[in-house]
Amino acid sequence: MQSPLRTALPSFLRSLCQAGPAGLSGLAARSEDGDFEWMNDPEKVEYVERLLDALYEARTIVNCYNLAILLVLMVLALQHRRATKRDQEKWRRLTQQRGQGAVASSCSSTVAGTVTPPDAKDVDVESAPLLAGRRETTTGVPTRIRISRTVRSWLTRQPCPLPVINRTLPSNGTSLFILAWLALNISLHFFRLPMQAGFFFILADRTGCVFVVNLPLLYLLGAKNQPLRALTGYSYEALNIFHRRVGELLCFEAALHFVSMLLWQFFIAEEWLVESRSAYLYFTHPMILCGIGALVAYEALYFTSLGSFRQRWYELFLATHVLLQAAALVLLWFHYETSQPYVALALFIFLGDRLVWRLTLKRADLRADLCVLDKDSYLLSADWDIPRPPLLSRWSALLSIRRQSVLHGWHPTDHVFLTVPALGRTHALQAHPFTIASAAPGRPHEGDYYSYHDEPDPGPHPPPGPSGSGVGVEVGAIGGRQRPRHAWLTLLIRAHDGFTRDLLRHAQQQQQHHQRLSVRLDGPYGSPRALDMLRASACAVLVAGGSGIAVAFPLVWALLCDEDGGTVCGEGGEGQPANGDARDDNAINPAIRVKDSDGTETIRKGGGSLTRKRRRVHLLWVTHSREHREWVPGAQLAELVRRGLDLVVPEPTAEAGRPDVAGLVQGWVERVAAEGSEVGVVVSGPDGLNWAVRNVCADEIGRGREVRVVVEKFGW
Repeated sequence: MQSPLRTALPSFLRSLCQAGPAGLSGLAARSEDGDFEWMNDPEKVEYVERLLDALYEARTIVNCYNLAILLVLMVLALQHRRATKRDQEKWRRLTQQRGQGAVASSCSSTVAGTVTPPDAKDVDVESAPLLAGRRETTTGVPTRIRISRTVRSWLTRQPCPLPVINRTLPSNGTSLFILAWLALNISLHFFRLPMQAGFFFILADRTGCVFVVNLPLLYLLGAKNQPLRALTGYSYEALNIFHRRVGELLCFEAALHFVSMLLWQFFIAEEWLVESRSAYLYFTHPMILCGIGALVAYEALYFTSLGSFRQRWYELFLATHVLLQAAALVLLWFHYETSQPYVALALFIFLGDRLVWRLTLKRADLRADLCVLDKDSYLLSADWDIPRPPLLSRWSALLSIRRQSVLHGWHPTDHVFLTVPALGRTHALQAHPFTIASAAPGRPHEGDYYSYHDEPDPGPHPPPGPSGSGVGVEVGAIGGRQRPRHAWLTLLIRAHDGFTRDLLRHAQQQQQHHQRLSVRLDGPYGSPRALDMLRASACAVLVAGGSGIAVAFPLVWALLCDEDGGTVCGEGGEGQPANGDARDDNAINPAIRVKDSDGTETIRKGGGSLTRKRRRVHLLWVTHSREHREWVPGAQLAELVRRGLDLVVPEPTAEAGRPDVAGLVQGWVERVAAEGSEVGVVVSGPDGLNWAVRNVCADEIGRGREVRVVVEKFGW
């Protein structure tokens, strides 16, 4: 009778490992069928002992991988903490300087919808760049500084898309980090690996071990709620590129492990190690069946996660991603005993993210309005009073865990996952991500930069309007008592096939009935990295392409409105509400805007004047058609222009072609950088736009300009 341990060689070697300190003698004592006659041959015994030593050593080497990952995370966390403190100090200094009048704003404002950039009236934005500012010469610059500039510029630069397949590549810095991580994994395969054919099993086993030790990292990067945001400053969507690379490596390792085991079992292993090479006996072994099932599940996950598949069948991608992950973990648990601690950790991350956070702590049920803007665009809006933060106590930190949903506020650039049960059973199980396009109220219970103010009540909350035209955040006091902050949430949705198209049809059908819709929101998710960088910069440049305005608008509002505290300084030195005439057309009439020699803007209205030292903020919004300009209410853009926004909206690309985005951004950067000030750039739009802006910033870094750039783009 053939021994199943001998037929399936991995079980045979696992039995040797399970013999523990007793080694081969312990295995012989446990053998009852007499299939271990090779133990009487000293050469074979020596070979098996060497094989086991190499196997144990390989496990030790691979287990050090997680220590290396933890070390890298510690370095990144320290770097992030230092950068955060540096940005906070810069922001504090800039705020003090503006308050003392030491910094004069040099940016004028254009009316929403115009295309003339400041101080460049004769420049054709469609074909020519802005006049270049003073360029630094490299003469006299130390070699060390020139090398540092060159390296920083190269790390920031983004290569051209791959030809033929037209695949977008990340920045050189991101690619270098991924290559370093791949090099670490490759070293695990070959470090102290015996290079004889008789030890090929060690290589086959290491592929499985590398797969297993990367498993928790894969699920950690894919989780919406994970500690990496606090440690590195990057939210899960920014880390999604690393999640995909880890997933691709694991799929490759699983396939390599399967092929290597087949080669060992049927071609390389000695006859005395394998009593039978029967394919039927091998593939029907329970352990092998579980391994094949896990392999199929992870390979299916890879193919259903490709960009082309996600774009065509996003709903199917969502369903298979959850089901296949759960099935793969169960099969892997029974396939490989050594993998069980890693599988348990990955399952803990997966279930904690899905069940504890997303379905309970971060879930919010709301009644929302739908407003159709054009044939492919519509808005979903809702409003509510944000619960008042509790008094500080020893239980504050513990109770704050319960205040994780969007009902307690959000930050600029945050997004939520939307579920609409009214669309049917299929859509009731789906959650689709959308960026919050309205001004952010902050999260008061965290004690963040949005605080409660004791100001006069500005009146009743503005209604959502046809496009969620509530200015965003209302703060005030009623009868001397602090009243709750009011939040207006707006999602700008572009209809494609599937969920978004079905929701558009539902909105069109219900438009005449004015019925509110029950929705479920999971979130918010995101990172304040972009806002922190802009606040620490003397000048902020934001570039939005199409629906990228959903990212840019909340950032501009936070920079120009929330920092002002809702007031401007009058001649008498008293604070006056800024909301009183925010929608007066005269407030944005260029004919009555005067800029003094020091860059201070004066809004002349009636017999008085209101003066404020402005933060320099530029916004370039590129749209495809004129209809898209209705995505943001004109009253809100007018309010931002009144507060100092330099707004440039070129003619739609469908009519006039693509504007010279690179020239505009370069002109703004050089004009400010020539003064020795730092410029922060945020871009959100199509891949081509992101590529152009990122590389313009890389060029300026190479010339010695103090420029930082953040690209806000989701990688679902």
